[in-house]
Amino acid sequence: MANCIFCKIASGETPANVLYEDDAILAFADINPQSPEHILVIPRKHVENAAALSAEDVNLVGSMVAAANKLAEDRGIAADGYRLVFNVGRHGGQAVDHLHLHLLGGRQLGWPPG
Repeated sequence: MANCIFCKIASGETPANVLYEDDAILAFADINPQSPEHILVIPRKHVENAAALSAEDVNLVGSMVAAANKLAEDRGIAADGYRLVFNVGRHGGQAVDHLHLHLLGGRQLGWPPG
């Protein structure tokens, strides 16, 4: 998508603090962190949100979660716990129309979140 900021980050057109990448996904620090550790994990393939996932994307989501879990270990937040969040649509809190997984941690997180 030509105007998608996450597509531009995934292609290297727009810089980001990249923390993990492979052929299918990329993870980078959120520019507006909501916790001490706030990392976004995105697919390189443009998918609007979790509701737009198809059966062929099942491995993609698994790879995103696996990368987030590895990042939580690497960043030292796994032992105390962390949150993984997919927001869907405006009422769900989705600000960028490109599938992304939030990894949040580094402090006690409240519930309910919104």
